[in-house]
Amino acid sequence: MQLPVQSQSTIYAESWEAGAGPDDLVAIARAADRAGFAYVAACDHVAIPRRLASAMSTVWYDPVATLAFLASATERVRLLSHVAIVGLRHPLLTAKQYATLDHLSEGRLILGVGAGHVQEEFEVLGVDFERRGFVLDETIDALRAALGPDEFPEHHGKLHDFEGLGQLPRPAQERVPVWVGGSSPAALRRAALKGDGWLPQGDPRDRLPAQIARIRRLREEAGIKGPYTVGAIAEPLYVGTPAWDVGRRTLTGRPQALAESLRAYRAMGVDQIQVRFRSRSRAELTDQIAAFGGEVGPLL
Repeated sequence: MQLPVQSQSTIYAESWEAGAGPDDLVAIARAADRAGFAYVAACDHVAIPRRLASAMSTVWYDPVATLAFLASATERVRLLSHVAIVGLRHPLLTAKQYATLDHLSEGRLILGVGAGHVQEEFEVLGVDFERRGFVLDETIDALRAALGPDEFPEHHGKLHDFEGLGQLPRPAQERVPVWVGGSSPAALRRAALKGDGWLPQGDPRDRLPAQIARIRRLREEAGIKGPYTVGAIAEPLYVGTPAWDVGRRTLTGRPQALAESLRAYRAMGVDQIQVRFRSRSRAELTDQIAAFGGEVGPLL
């Protein structure tokens, strides 16, 4: 699940999150850890311009700091950046941060990356917004080297060129999984050819099969083999019968009914689903997480 509190866009934030803080994040991450969730995720934005602040808000915790903080409060749940806008930073800086996170968490990192969409962020950091796709493509290649096993990684590209510079600690994992976010044709190609997985951006159920088929076709045409993780973001959920208005798009009901609905994703070829629960308080959210993990998850 994408963690609440750490990002508070008006599209999905609940009203109680405005007054929440570190204790709430820890409680929610621990609830997900206990309930058997695969990962908890944090977003990435450096700064939000005034023109977007009313919709996006300016609450965006730093993903490395947030996930490192939660690594020490959890035991097994993996830590996903969904997504890190890695093109905003030099790959050696990004590698230093995320390699340390993987080392400290004993190999629980999943590095989700994306191109970004807020032009002002790129401009203030001196990165070409119009070429952000090209920047991301090379940055992924550079990060593959910088997060690999070599103490002195090497990369020679058009944007970044480095060798002979050592970085320890290395990641605990032999290969840090890189999941690529986005649903545009360019993002799908990037996910297929450069990623270990795909993180779609708001694709409804009826669009997913064609998107997944395209990724598989691109990988086959390029001769790429090996494990690959296809993701999806499910509709908002509420386990049980809510006593309040949770919105018409929210899936509600008994565990068996929710599981039956969510199994449709597996039939499409999806490997992992990201869930979000409607809630009026931290307690209601952690109750929902526990109910899903105990009653719905086993049916999946």
